[in-house]
Amino acid sequence: MDKTYYDAVSKMEDMNVDSDYRLGWMGGYLENPAREEQRVTESYEAGYEDGQNKNTGSFDNWKK
Repeated sequence: MDKTYYDAVSKMEDMNVDSDYRLGWMGGYLENPAREEQRVTESYEAGYEDGQNKNTGSFDNWKK
């Protein structure tokens, strides 16, 4: 893994970002297949898309 990934995950944990968003972001960043349709949430989808785009600017939007 690269430093960007670890820094982003640590930042999300420190900020108490929604867990579905965080899991989506990690999956998208790592180019893992997305969850099956019945398990997808709005926060997961947003995280997955941000992760695919390597976007770290939306974390504040998903803080608990």
